[in-house]
Amino acid sequence: MNKNLTLALALIGGLVVGGLGGYSIGVSRGMEAARGGAALQAGGMPGGMPGGMPGGMPGGPPGAMPLPPQAGPGPAQLAEAQRRIAANLAVVAADPKAAPAWIQLGNDYFDTHQQQKAIDAYAQALKLQPNNADVITDQGVMYEQLGDYDKALANFEQAQRIDPRHAQSLFNIGVVHASHKNDMAKAAAAWRKVIAMFPQSPQAAEARARLAAQGLQ
Repeated sequence: MNKNLTLALALIGGLVVGGLGGYSIGVSRGMEAARGGAALQAGGMPGGMPGGMPGGMPGGPPGAMPLPPQAGPGPAQLAEAQRRIAANLAVVAADPKAAPAWIQLGNDYFDTHQQQKAIDAYAQALKLQPNNADVITDQGVMYEQLGDYDKALANFEQAQRIDPRHAQSLFNIGVVHASHKNDMAKAAAAWRKVIAMFPQSPQAAEARARLAAQGLQ
């Protein structure tokens, strides 16, 4: 490890792991279920679902089930995120192969609603860790928030191919189909699979609520 990288790592201390909280369904990046891909939430960002975590536009297609709007980071969280961003930019400048720093950059850009920067940081991380289902899922949420629903869905499906037991990407597949593809049959199939595979998970609880709201089981 060179001297510059050692100094940069000292600056970030224990901050390379962990991000801002505050998302209603598993902002997987940093909370105990920890970074397993963000949950899409309807109604969040412009162009996003009514978003997600880790979507759905208000007044969207039939079958869309918005979650409450997502609160942004508070001033203290924003300042902390900006500090981490600066520190991790120094890390990747010194060592472009520092995958954890790229991931944390993506997470902090995600949490501060800088979607394209998050996508780009996650892309760098995926060059180094191409099979990281969490990162692929979180990048997919960013695509969704920018309105690129096909790329979002492709990311979630890729995460499922890599890890069929990745609950968040499976749940998010349902959200995209319900909120952007007007296909409740595919959404319901994804959510029922979440419930069957992970019955005690937060994703399963949300899937049950969404199915019930549509009069489905």
